Amino acid sequence: MMARAKPQFALRPFLPQDTPLLAEIFRASIEQLTEDDYTPAQQDAWASEAEDLEAFAERLGKHLALIATMDGSPVGFITLDAPTNIGLFYVHPAVAGHGAGRMLYDAVEKISASRGTPHLMVDASDTARDFFAHRGFTPEQRNTVSVGNEWLSNTTMKKQFKRAAP
Repeated sequence: MMARAKPQFALRPFLPQDTPLLAEIFRASIEQLTEDDYTPAQQDAWASEAEDLEAFAERLGKHLALIATMDGSPVGFITLDAPTNIGLFYVHPAVAGHGAGRMLYDAVEKISASRGTPHLMVDASDTARDFFAHRGFTPEQRNTVSVGNEWLSNTTMKKQFKRAAP
């Protein structure tokens, strides 16, 4: 077996049997990647949103959900909750910064642009703000949302697509 300098990721649609592993990715991402921006209590409340696997699967299944895989195993996911809204977007900490998130985002942007969507919106966590800013998103408003017994801050960000000349 040869070592790879850069991981090779693939993209596929969400399958219901992915739910338990995606819930683990969701929790691991929150627990290990957001510690500089959120308290342990906020992280616990946020991560608890994946405890009900049936509800989590329903949330993933009712939207366009794409999965990033490495060697066939899911390592990240993104949902497009409406024609213009990115919903869930998480990568496993082991692959953070290696291109899985970029691949997921690029796929959603291409799909949205090909559908004639004028823009994309996201409620970006404080941890994810820079990721979106580097992709041309600008802050629209600051939000505070209630999750369990905790309040979490995020920022609504928007990326306007350029219209092709007729």
